[in-house]
Amino acid sequence: MPAGKHKSRTMRRVFVKTPTKTKITYRKRKPDKKVCGMCGKQLHGIPHLTQSKFRSLPKTKKRPQRPYAGVLCSNCTRKKLKESLYK
Repeated sequence: MPAGKHKSRTMRRVFVKTPTKTKITYRKRKPDKKVCGMCGKQLHGIPHLTQSKFRSLPKTKKRPQRPYAGVLCSNCTRKKLKESLYK
């Protein structure tokens, strides 16, 4: 019987094969993918990691190298830059 803290499914169940039997271990779930601030599409180029693992990555691996990276998708970035040029 799992402990009470594991019944709520906040932790994901991982089946680990050992030489004698298969055991259930519990690990943290990954957070949701990051989404664009304007259109709500998923952002590409941003790893899908927990905060502690994300913090240990180098800066170049955390987001694409362009303006509004990590906030807007590439299409919305293009639109925003075009609007600012023609104003």
